[in-house]
Amino acid sequence: MLDIEIADSRWQDTALVDLAQEAVDATLAHMSLEAEDCELVILACDDARIAELNSEFRDKPKATNVLSWPAEELAAEYPGANPAMPQSDFTGEISLGDIAIAYETCAREAAEAGKPIVDHVRHLVVHGMLHLLGYDHIRDEDATLMERIEVEILGKLGIPNPYT
Repeated sequence: MLDIEIADSRWQDTALVDLAQEAVDATLAHMSLEAEDCELVILACDDARIAELNSEFRDKPKATNVLSWPAEELAAEYPGANPAMPQSDFTGEISLGDIAIAYETCAREAAEAGKPIVDHVRHLVVHGMLHLLGYDHIRDEDATLMERIEVEILGKLGIPNPYT
């Protein structure tokens, strides 16, 4: 179940609910997870709120495009390896965690890259989802793996490779 909290009304103009659901479903399907078994929350906020969150949780007092808080640590032990798959709880549900996405940063990045904001939003949701699933881009090998998976998922959504 996807729960979306829209804290900035500008997100309404992007059809965020539909875009996020599409990106979440595509990511979960790609990872062979059943969407109806998974729970996550997306906070659609502004730069001010995401800067507060970035400061509080990462000691970086500035806006960013997307932040993720995985429900459990799934990271791969070795560089370039796949993370562990999330496990369901006693109810059969899989709690994935939370994602926050900032409107101004997202809109600015899309404009600077000359791409539709809807494509950039779906990319950032896929990116955030992969973080919830234990993927990261700190080590080069992990970044290569994460970007490859992002490109595969985005391709299924008809979105060109954002890294070229």
